[in-house]
Amino acid sequence: MANSFITMTKKHKQRLVIVFLIIAGVGATVGLAVSAFSENMLFFFTPSEILAGKAPADKTIRIGGMVTTGSLQRAKDSLTVQFTVTDTVKTMMVEYTGILPDLFREGQGVVAIGKLSSDGVFKASEVLAKHDEKYMPPEAASAIKAAQLEKAKAPQ
Repeated sequence: MANSFITMTKKHKQRLVIVFLIIAGVGATVGLAVSAFSENMLFFFTPSEILAGKAPADKTIRIGGMVTTGSLQRAKDSLTVQFTVTDTVKTMMVEYTGILPDLFREGQGVVAIGKLSSDGVFKASEVLAKHDEKYMPPEAASAIKAAQLEKAKAPQ
């Protein structure tokens, strides 16, 4: 009778293999999902954070803030535009080739998606503008408030 607990029948072995395969399959699925999620996550940075070196140079990121009034420059022979984005403390040049959103305006909130180039210009692949007069992307609004607080704390 004691040996019946130690020896496994063929049916028990099959169940153990099936359970083991299910656990391995779920683990692999979770691992792939986490890997895909981390690769596709876009981090948000303000101009102050980017200029302080906190943003990765080789990854796609988002930059947000206010479009500086008077900074919009359009190329005469292409759809390339340049403008500066500010968090009220630091300002960063953004270059974008394409059609800007209808709601894009100087002095308004904006979020741009792209990469930081070696010359310090943010090369945007997409520009997102606010959708009404009172709205600003939450990340941009909180970043601007944080930058203003840092500016207020800094010795003059």
